[in-house]
Amino acid sequence: MSNDILIESLEQISKSSKRILKRFESVNDVDYFLDSEEGLEKLDAICMQLIAIGEGLKSIDKITDKKLLSKHHHINWKAAKGIRDIISHHYFDLDAEAIYDVCENDIEPLQKTIDHIINGLNNK
Repeated sequence: MSNDILIESLEQISKSSKRILKRFESVNDVDYFLDSEEGLEKLDAICMQLIAIGEGLKSIDKITDKKLLSKHHHINWKAAKGIRDIISHHYFDLDAEAIYDVCENDIEPLQKTIDHIINGLNNK
């Protein structure tokens, strides 16, 4: 396993998480996503980053034989990877409330954990 490829993948996930947090700053409630063209654009942009994160996490599991992420039990990695499939395959049935909840509650802990993992790998 190449540590450089692993760290690069983790850094991409961190950047996507930070993009989501930045884009979500102006979202006050779930209705914002659905009540305006600007809200729909934010929802689309956030969903694209969630797809990227899910894909990146799947790659990390493949690279590490599912041994790295599983060490950090406080993150629901299965859900973080699964949201990619839900968005990609059921986009027209997308639940804006679920995306809002993920942004509100799950992205910051995920981003902090990813950064913690990166720091640990860089200090080896």
